Amino acid sequence: MVGFRTHMDTALDEARAAGARGEVPVGAVVVSPGGEVVASAGNRTRELADPTAHAEVLAIRAACAALGSERLIEHDLYVTLEPCPMCAATISFARIRRLYYGAADPKSGGTAHGARVFSHPQCHHVPEVYDGLAAREAEDLLKEFFAPRR
Repeated sequence: MVGFRTHMDTALDEARAAGARGEVPVGAVVVSPGGEVVASAGNRTRELADPTAHAEVLAIRAACAALGSERLIEHDLYVTLEPCPMCAATISFARIRRLYYGAADPKSGGTAHGARVFSHPQCHHVPEVYDGLAAREAEDLLKEFFAPRR
């Protein structure tokens, strides 16, 4: 049996790259059942002028394209920030097996806060959710990014 390996460092690298591009520093990584990185992305909403270009959506789109399927059954997603309601719905639609996230998002989150998408009876698929992975690093990236903007 293979032990648990986190891919949060890769998600944090994507978040740092997003921040360097002037995007909100959020990164996401889709991992195969065998533990291989299938796709990774950081936020690109400003660059693409696309409000749906969140890290999670971009990583899921890329993974689906790479695998030729709209479903990512048995795949896991690592993301540096609690997904918003749009991303939580996308995670459900893609049938992600496990969601691992870092920082909580009491203001805009959609899993543990706010809409709590996975708790609704209309949610057809609920992933296993694990929070708090590398939360401090993810929070620090966000605080550093927003400090000069406030």
